[in-house]
Amino acid sequence: MRIVFRVLEKSAEQLNVFNAVRKMILDSGLPFEPAKVNPRWPRFAYGPAPAKGQWAEREYLDIYLRTSCSEQDVRQALEKAAPPAVELLQLTRVPYPLPSVQNLAAAVRYRVKGDFSRFGLSGRKIEDWAKASNILVTLRSLNGMLCQKDLTPGLLNASTLAPDEVALTLAPINGKWVPPQWFIAAWSGIEIPAQEEVFEIDGLNFIRQNFYWQDSQGELHPM
Repeated sequence: MRIVFRVLEKSAEQLNVFNAVRKMILDSGLPFEPAKVNPRWPRFAYGPAPAKGQWAEREYLDIYLRTSCSEQDVRQALEKAAPPAVELLQLTRVPYPLPSVQNLAAAVRYRVKGDFSRFGLSGRKIEDWAKASNILVTLRSLNGMLCQKDLTPGLLNASTLAPDEVALTLAPINGKWVPPQWFIAAWSGIEIPAQEEVFEIDGLNFIRQNFYWQDSQGELHPM
């Protein structure tokens, strides 16, 4: 079963989501398939998890069951066992061999909210910037040297939603997801510090909306 859920925003930083969903499955009484590492634990696939400093409107969980259960029964069991901070949004039966969301995701959409005027972007629409032949971000190394990374393959779309809100649709670059903060840094001309484990931009909120899978015709579909 594929479950789409969200963690209430005010609880997102305090809750260990992986442990919470594992306990939810255990407490639900569902006939879960045991995990290989520990037969007392359920087999499930969670993620991709939102990075530090991000909040996700939709998170994903695949649960493997030993016997067939109706979607209604699974939903009721999980809702009874879910912690107050977790809200179930959608539940769908998927074929057993279907790849997990982690492996199926071909694109992701973010909303970014905040005061962009302080970056001197007045009159510089993100749509116009996104049409550039090269989308480059500047990184500073430990020895102070500057280098640039080409983000062009990872930017599928950028649009303005409101004066204080933009949207980014991104694809992985060489199999790796580039943080949305890097694209905003490229647009606003911000340097990324050396060895910044989690590069955050003060005053901006990054909200992951959805992942997308891609069909054989190249069309993207929300998951």
